[in-house]
Amino acid sequence: MATQRRADLVVIGAGIAGLTAALSAAERGLDVVVLNKGSRWDPDAARSATPHAEHSTSTFYAQGGIAVVDPSVPDDSVGLHLTDTLAAGAGLADPVATEPILTDGWPAVAQLVRRGADFDSARGRFLRTREGGHSVRRIIHAGGDATGARVQAALGAAVGRSPVTVIDESWASDILTDDGEVVGVAYVHDGVRGVAWAPTVLIATGGVGHVYAATTNPAGATGDGIALALRAGAVVADLEFVQFHPTMLYVPGARGRRTLVSEAVRGEGGRLVDAAGRSVTAGVHRLGDLAPRDVVARAVRAAMERTGADSVYLDITDVDEFEGRFPTVTAGVRASGVDVSGGRLPVVPGAHYLCGGIVTDIDGRTGVTGLLAAGETARTGLHGANRLASNSLLEGLVMGRQAAAQAVERAGRSVAEVEVPGLGVAQALDRTVLQDAMSGRVALDRDAQGLAEVARLLADAPERARRDLRASEDAALALTAKAIVTAAQARQESRGCHARTDFPDKSAIGVSRSFALVGDELVSVAERPVSQEAGVSARS
Repeated sequence: MATQRRADLVVIGAGIAGLTAALSAAERGLDVVVLNKGSRWDPDAARSATPHAEHSTSTFYAQGGIAVVDPSVPDDSVGLHLTDTLAAGAGLADPVATEPILTDGWPAVAQLVRRGADFDSARGRFLRTREGGHSVRRIIHAGGDATGARVQAALGAAVGRSPVTVIDESWASDILTDDGEVVGVAYVHDGVRGVAWAPTVLIATGGVGHVYAATTNPAGATGDGIALALRAGAVVADLEFVQFHPTMLYVPGARGRRTLVSEAVRGEGGRLVDAAGRSVTAGVHRLGDLAPRDVVARAVRAAMERTGADSVYLDITDVDEFEGRFPTVTAGVRASGVDVSGGRLPVVPGAHYLCGGIVTDIDGRTGVTGLLAAGETARTGLHGANRLASNSLLEGLVMGRQAAAQAVERAGRSVAEVEVPGLGVAQALDRTVLQDAMSGRVALDRDAQGLAEVARLLADAPERARRDLRASEDAALALTAKAIVTAAQARQESRGCHARTDFPDKSAIGVSRSFALVGDELVSVAERPVSQEAGVSARS
């Protein structure tokens, strides 16, 4: 290794979960290293949240806000938030894990404010909006629809003032273990291989959106964390539940990251209509356009099939001061060249959020000692089969803090310097081929034939050397896609984000399935019924 360093905690990823963990650990005296796949943080980045600028974290692009209960608000409570979360989770959200996360939300937001985040407010109180699946207005926001960019800016600035070491433009190649316990991370920076020895490693790499041809995710969302965890011996669960956001801006022929049209637009009066001007969700759900995302996404697709149109439309004529309230959406629409002079935005469902992930407990611990996961790449049990809007930033904040607490407990442990493996080879496909296959057969609807076709394609993928970032990402995408397909084949029902046209009914009992990587195969290792009875708001 050309570069070696030691730390108490290594964080892979620089979004809300990773930076919250890094700051929380550093404030308690730990030596922290952050591996950031993106470029050096630009303090002015919050002013460039447009399609012209590509930022590495999904946090940056989060528009809606943070769903959090203010204890002083009389019409809301953690119990009500829990009810809404479990309803959206379609029988797979775990109340025992969910309740503590929701309870810790308000203290976590207060800490974020102390670190420099500034949320929109009036008369001394946070302004709140409502999004799909929420029974009350509980989503706080910053800069209108620039919440993620403002949060990223605040955390980035706080890290810049801290003793945290950030290695930009670096990518993790392997989690290093000794006898089943983490000892560090191998990484590549500027083409030079390095290793950071540490007793605790946090995977906070975000999502998997680029498994599909069109997504709301930034270019870095390539399933890196899922692949790293599987290769290290950790277990994943419920990867079949990939949420498709119902309102991604439609641009003919566009691929890759596309502009998200925040759910908050509908919360402020936007209406989904088909090409003929008819309501998309009338008669579909009691919450109409603010139904859970899986319901609205399928209503959008049904309207497109009914009319033969390439999109539906989000009518924004009743949204007060749209450009001022939603500057990020407005900038994205303008940059895409979409004509909205008639007050209607063309939208389609797009790959958005991974609800499953690396299995953790409520403190962020995986089955590999010393290996933690937090944020979108983790499966805590909060999201179940379908994420409730704006619970993601909340989870990142809370679980980042929990991960730091675990790192503090493990600080000072001795670390064996094991042999560091070479970059080696891994199965990978041409990215366009993989994305088209997943978009065509493993998106909103799946069936046995389509899943089998994609499974064969992935099984026959050639091996390629992981010599650079692009090749490493392609390998991560292939392994992540294989895990999604394997999980989708095993779930012979339709639930939440996962719909099987050959198994349209929902099973009576919600079961979470876990998988591990054995050789080159994903093997089912556990099936666990998920009870919907709430637990006690306490951590063990």
